[in-house]
Amino acid sequence: MCGQVIEGVKASKVFNSRGSPTIEVEVSTKNSSGRAEAPSGASTGLHEVASYPKGGVDEAIKLVENLVAPKLVGLDVEKQEDIDKLLHEIDGTASFRRIGGNTAIAISLAVGKAAASSRNIPFFQYLSKNKPVTLPHPLGNVLGGGKHAGGKAPDIQEFLALPVEVSSFSEAAWANIRVHMKVRELLEKADVTFTGGKGDEGAWAPNLDNDKALEIVAKAAEDVSKELGVEVRVGLDVASSSLWDGRGFYVYNRESVKRTPGEQADYVLNLIKTYKLVYVEDPLQEEDFVGFAEITKSVKSCLICGDDIFTTNPERLRKGIKLKAGNAIIIKPNQIGTLTETLEATKMANDAGYVSVASHRSGETCDPYLAHLAVGFNCPIIKVGVVGGERLAKINELLRIEKLLGKKAKIAELKI
Repeated sequence: MCGQVIEGVKASKVFNSRGSPTIEVEVSTKNSSGRAEAPSGASTGLHEVASYPKGGVDEAIKLVENLVAPKLVGLDVEKQEDIDKLLHEIDGTASFRRIGGNTAIAISLAVGKAAASSRNIPFFQYLSKNKPVTLPHPLGNVLGGGKHAGGKAPDIQEFLALPVEVSSFSEAAWANIRVHMKVRELLEKADVTFTGGKGDEGAWAPNLDNDKALEIVAKAAEDVSKELGVEVRVGLDVASSSLWDGRGFYVYNRESVKRTPGEQADYVLNLIKTYKLVYVEDPLQEEDFVGFAEITKSVKSCLICGDDIFTTNPERLRKGIKLKAGNAIIIKPNQIGTLTETLEATKMANDAGYVSVASHRSGETCDPYLAHLAVGFNCPIIKVGVVGGERLAKINELLRIEKLLGKKAKIAELKI
């Protein structure tokens, strides 16, 4: 089916969940339109594309209007690869420093949504090219620290719940919500001064050390598993690049501890063993491919997931696959800048046996595109938070997709 030509490209300033400005782009054809908003991260990898040009969101909007839009008008909205390639040509840098990676991904996503709209089909169906799809398992941040919380919260950035044995997405989403509720109950017993404070992603942010926080999350997951008759396991996002001082040590400020790379690896491996962790993201800093490979080789039944080390970049992922560094990858479209490259990284991961994890950012919007991407790109896991409007926008969209699929709705098989 031939697509429709692009007739308009408009950019606007909106705000993300932290109240920071971000960009929204709308692409329109004669009979369709697509709108997308770019999220922003607090814990970002060195190898991510630049978020915005030097002038920030305002400058990005001017560039869309004066530089990008005139070159996109008249193009076939379904020529996604050609349009994404053109975005690189317009920018002229290796990391979208001129127009910004957030600008590029908002345009790229808006083009894809407009193409789906022109066919009058859901975005996930357009992305999957009508192939069979499955629904992802939700990976939810229920207790947090690090750059997402600060203060006296734990040094580890995210304590996560992952329903692994469930019959449906809706069952899994409810299980994570119940874990989030249960964690609060346990926190109020463990710390009488806890006031219900939350971090950027809606996870509880208590005054606890890492071990006590893990004990509480593990207990909550165990209780909910028994309550609902499912299996919920515990995971971590260590965000080790945020702990790395660049001089040979991982610094845990709250606990006044410094660890060498070897000690850090041993620490993570001990946590995996003690708490039967099913998922550990960024256990080491973003350049330690060899250390990642050693940890991966040392564990069974646990996903060792790379975020900062891969940054949704096919070239860095290719290196990781060669060295067997990790067995899972975080997929964040604005790390790489276009839908085409996001698909390339996801497909490369899937083909290599890596588990692809479609992921939100700490500074999110209510745009539910990530739900469609997770389904359309066949990601077995979606890391999208548990509560909060911008997080539930994705959860609720997946519930709608599940309902739309009806009897064909199946949750992905997790290979751990």
